[in-house]
Amino acid sequence: MSIPKKMKAITLMHSGGPDVLRVASVDVPQPIYKQILIKIAYAGVNRPDVLQRLGLYSPPKGASNILGLEASGTVVSVGPGCSKWEVGDEVTALLPGGGYAEYAVTHEDHALPIPSSLNLKKSAGLCETLYTVWYNVFKSGELRSGETFLVHGGTSGIGTTAIQLASAMGSKVFTTAGSDKKCDFCVSIGAHHAINYKTSDFVTEIKNLTGGNGVNLILDMVGGDYISKNIKILNNDGRLVQIAFLEGARREINFSAIMIKRLKITGSTLRPQSDLAKTQIAEDLEHTVWPLLNSGKIKPVIDRIFNLEDAARAHEALDNDHIGKILLKI
Repeated sequence: MSIPKKMKAITLMHSGGPDVLRVASVDVPQPIYKQILIKIAYAGVNRPDVLQRLGLYSPPKGASNILGLEASGTVVSVGPGCSKWEVGDEVTALLPGGGYAEYAVTHEDHALPIPSSLNLKKSAGLCETLYTVWYNVFKSGELRSGETFLVHGGTSGIGTTAIQLASAMGSKVFTTAGSDKKCDFCVSIGAHHAINYKTSDFVTEIKNLTGGNGVNLILDMVGGDYISKNIKILNNDGRLVQIAFLEGARREINFSAIMIKRLKITGSTLRPQSDLAKTQIAEDLEHTVWPLLNSGKIKPVIDRIFNLEDAARAHEALDNDHIGKILLKI
């Protein structure tokens, strides 16, 4: 398979708004030990991409400066030591960076086969969200069948994934969203109840829905005032997992409730984790989640698809109303 020396990619010369994203010609990356080179068909657009564009999220050492943490495409070259994939295989993959381009490299163990019920387009936005949800909800958050689970931002890529997966795994799922239309959508994909946070107080609603007990686990990406509110509605031995702080990371909280209710508060970011840690997540996903995708029991939710050249518009869309994932067609 012929591989060019140059490719189109989205670059940014400095931090700023969506208008700093520009199409440029750059070198095609070369796979090193245990890496595969993917000719990208579609790439996911995610909140960390926005943070990197703003200068608030630096790539790990050795990662591409090009935005993009997930993509689907075809393997066109394999580096030394690779044994999992062959040239011509179609994959969906977690990337260390570089997704907003015609080609990208990633560790061979961080790619997964296209689920039998999906295609390259529909599987492009799987990995960043599934890796994040699996690690934070089921590994770190230890969600179990029969437990109650609240995910904020139910119509985000993370939210739509968490609702479906937690529901499929036997949990009772609650969520928050910013309109009645969004709440109805969350219920349609598996949420037991969705709360419009613009018209209702989710603390009061959760207490009423759980008979005053609260929930076992909360996945939050909002932060700010939500931090103390989340603590109020966690049940005894409850867990709060923080994965972002859209409303800020600094707030005053009363730690006595954490002691009295024996709460656990934790958080993580995916990108800086080791190759080995990501490989373990990929193995868990292929064993546990891929059968659900193959059968169609859970499905990716795609809001809109933009051409690579329209990456700025895709970032603007991410900051406005959307339901599910936003993708780039390469």
